[in-house]
Amino acid sequence: MDLYEYQARELLAEQDIPAPQAIYAQNSHEVAEAADRLGYPCVIKAQVKIGHRGQAGGVKIAHNRDEAILISESILPMTIHGHKVNGVLVAEAKNILHEYYVSISVDRTSRDFDVLATANGGTEVEEIAKEHPESVKRLHINALGDFDMEAARQMADQIGFYHADAEQAASILLKMWKCFKDNDATLVEINPLAKIGDPDDEASKSLCALDAKISLDGNAAFRHDGWKRFDDPMQSDDFERRAAEHGLHYVHLHGQVGVIGNGAGLVMSSLDAVWGAGKDQGTDVKPANFLDIGGGASAEVMRDSLSIVLSDPQVESVFINVYGGITSCEQVAKGILEAIDELGGSKPLVVRFDGNAAAQGLKILADAHNPNLHVEDTMEQAAWQAAKLAAAALTAKEA
Repeated sequence: MDLYEYQARELLAEQDIPAPQAIYAQNSHEVAEAADRLGYPCVIKAQVKIGHRGQAGGVKIAHNRDEAILISESILPMTIHGHKVNGVLVAEAKNILHEYYVSISVDRTSRDFDVLATANGGTEVEEIAKEHPESVKRLHINALGDFDMEAARQMADQIGFYHADAEQAASILLKMWKCFKDNDATLVEINPLAKIGDPDDEASKSLCALDAKISLDGNAAFRHDGWKRFDDPMQSDDFERRAAEHGLHYVHLHGQVGVIGNGAGLVMSSLDAVWGAGKDQGTDVKPANFLDIGGGASAEVMRDSLSIVLSDPQVESVFINVYGGITSCEQVAKGILEAIDELGGSKPLVVRFDGNAAAQGLKILADAHNPNLHVEDTMEQAAWQAAKLAAAALTAKEA
C-alpha cells in the first residue's frame, strides 16, 4: 500500500520527525486558505503516488494568494505519469542549506532490512549510486535484529552529516526505524532530509523532512485499524476490492487473458507465458490480471476466483494453472464446474493441472464434456492456447 506524501507525513509526525507545516487541500479555495495560514512563499505539491512530480510541473512555489490559486488550478487537473492528481499539499517554504537522502526498506534479495543514505540528496538515489557509488552508505539489519542509537550514530558518521548535527541525524534515523517497524512498512524514505535555517545563524539550523514516501505491507492490514484512513477511493478497483473481500491476492491488469494459479511464483510465470505467447502469435494479447488462490484452495475459492475474473468485460479467455501440493486439483476442478454452472459463461477456460490429485481433477473436467473447457499438458501449451482463443474472440468481435 503506497501512501500519498500528506499521509506519509502523518506517520512521520507520530514519531516526532520534524517537517515543515503543511495542509492538504483539494480545491483552489482550500489552497488559498491554507497558503494564507502558512504564509508566503509556500510550496504547492501535487499528491500522486509516483515520483518525478517536480519535473512534470507538479511542484511550484507561490509568493502570494493569487499565485497560489493559479498554481493550484493548473496542478489539480493534472495526470502525472498516468496518475491522476489527488489534491495538493501546501507547505511552508524553507531555506535549504543542504540535502540528504535516507531510507529504510525491505531487501528481498538479502532477506533483511536496508538502511540507505547519502549526503547527496534531492535527486534519485539510483542516479547517485550509479555516478557516485562511494557516497551511498548501506547498512543491513538482520530480520530478527534491531537498529539502536549506537548503530544510528555510526550510520550518521558514515554518511557524513558534515553540514548538520550528527546527533540529530542519528535521532531521525532511529525514529525512521521505529516508524518502519511499528507500521509494518516496506519502505520509509525521506528525500530530501534537508538542513534548513539561516546560514549566518548556527542556532537556527536544523534537519527537516521536506518530502516523504512510505509503503506499507498490505498483508499486515489486519493489525492496523488506523490504516482505514489511508483508503484511496480514487485508486480503488472494483475487481481488486471484490477479491480482497474473499481474501484473494488479485491485481487488475489491462489484457484479455484471465490468469489464475496457486502461488505467486507460478502465477507470475503464467503471466510471462501468456505475454510471450501473444507476442509469438503476432497479437497484442496480454494477461488481464494476476490472481493467486494460495495453498489449500477449496472448490469455493476456485468458484469465487472465476466469478471475479469472468465478470471482467476485457477477459476473452481464462488460463488456470494449478500445481497441486496442499491444493487438491480435484477440488479445483469441482470449483471450476460450479462456477460454470452458476455463471453460465461461454468464455473458454484453458486448464493445466499437475501434482496432487491432478488425474482425478482432469477426469472430472473431461466427464463434464463442456466445449469451453480445454486441457493442456504444460504451462507453455496452455498459455499458447489461452492467448490463441482470446485473439480469435477479439477478431470475431471486430468482424
